[in-house]
Amino acid sequence: MKLLWLGVDVSRVLHLAAVFCLTCVLLKAIQLYHRRRELLRALAAFPGHPTHWLFGHVHEFLKEEEVLDKAEIWALKYQRAHPMWFGSFSAFLVITDPDYAKVLLARGDPKDNISYKHLVPWIGNGLLILHGPKWHQHRKLLTPGFHYDVLKPYVALMAESTNVMLDKWEKLITDGKPVELFEHVSLMTLDSIMKCAFSCHSNCQTNRENTYIQAVYDLCHMVHQRLRIFPYHNDIIYWLSPHGFRFRKACRIAHDHTDKVIHERKESLKDEREFEKIQKKRHLDFLDILLCAKDENGAALSNEDLRAEVDTFMFEGHDTTASGISWLFYCLALHPEHQARCREEIQGILGDRETIQWEDLSKMTYSTMCIKESLRLYPPVPGVSRQLSKPITFPDGSTLPEGTVAAISIYLIHRNPEIWKDPLGFGVPSTEVELAELLFYHRNCIGQQFAMNEMKVALALTLLRFELLPDPANPPLKITRIILRSKNGIHLYLKKIR
Repeated sequence: MKLLWLGVDVSRVLHLAAVFCLTCVLLKAIQLYHRRRELLRALAAFPGHPTHWLFGHVHEFLKEEEVLDKAEIWALKYQRAHPMWFGSFSAFLVITDPDYAKVLLARGDPKDNISYKHLVPWIGNGLLILHGPKWHQHRKLLTPGFHYDVLKPYVALMAESTNVMLDKWEKLITDGKPVELFEHVSLMTLDSIMKCAFSCHSNCQTNRENTYIQAVYDLCHMVHQRLRIFPYHNDIIYWLSPHGFRFRKACRIAHDHTDKVIHERKESLKDEREFEKIQKKRHLDFLDILLCAKDENGAALSNEDLRAEVDTFMFEGHDTTASGISWLFYCLALHPEHQARCREEIQGILGDRETIQWEDLSKMTYSTMCIKESLRLYPPVPGVSRQLSKPITFPDGSTLPEGTVAAISIYLIHRNPEIWKDPLGFGVPSTEVELAELLFYHRNCIGQQFAMNEMKVALALTLLRFELLPDPANPPLKITRIILRSKNGIHLYLKKIR
């Protein structure tokens, strides 16, 4: 007896549905099989660590805090470059040699479509994600926001934000316990970028209700987590998962924060006197450039592009700098002789003054060398990746075909014993290779001078007031969550000087 529904044979429908599903699974299996064969062929010239038939190398990195240490061991064993497998069907080449890196970065290949695409729901298609003509258009538009004359008055604002942080530290150290720096430094750099680039005085360092910093931390963790869990590479699976729900919630918090900043600035520009004031400026700040921008056809940036750039710079403008400053303080705490020389240099430059000025920054030569050495050992962005738009040939004749993903490990290049005499030591000055020469960036960071100025200001004012001492009982555990962080924070003892 046939089971009918509305005159249709249900068993036949179910049979056809089963055949259709089985066909889809079979086609997907064939596609994955061919994908694996292509990857094996592409990466055959590069020896690497043995893989698990299902997990690839993922099972080797279950403990986040061990990832970078294990990566260093592999880089010593498989020199120049080696494959990294996420499961059986996704792989990329990890580059640990500067000559390989120069060849790749000189070409202008687009960002890869694996890791960077997971950032798009959060920061949109801003400068970090864009490539090609639209990237050049936005880059040309935004470059004036980081002009010498624009950066000059920012020093006072950076000093103001740093002093708020230092005042908080003075109250915290009365109990004699170590201070966890990373959160405080993150709030300070957020305060600075808000004041400097967005003309917004948020009081985020003293406002306990600020949720943006935690949202950024959560988003970085979840983006990294999604990359490590292969099924989450599928949008449908991820958005239906509990992790996808938490990601959307954190995105809303981050977007609410940036939307508020944009809205407040737009409202202030409705005031004719405020609008006339910015029109008289020789150089506009970052947000005013975005709001006043017109393309060659006279059209303003779309709301989507506007928010993408604000989200990108809100994150990139504070989180990477916070990482750099925090690891700098840690390095100087471990090396008191360098800390003392930096302090002497800063005291000699400032004399009886208690604050720092623009003209002082260029005189901080020894301090700048210490900053660069800490950036070598602990680069805020541990790596970048590209998807090859055409085949590439490296200096030793090794090749990769079009479509392959190549990841440049800045962290491992900076610790390559073939380049540095003492790769793990804190050596000042680093005479073997100039940092700028080591990695020639086709797309250099638009805000690098802003970040370097902020690191100098934070270093100078901190060393004038505190001596930094390590906490041997709680050393930092390095992890990569888009930027270089510590799983347990960065804990230092602070001894008041004046």
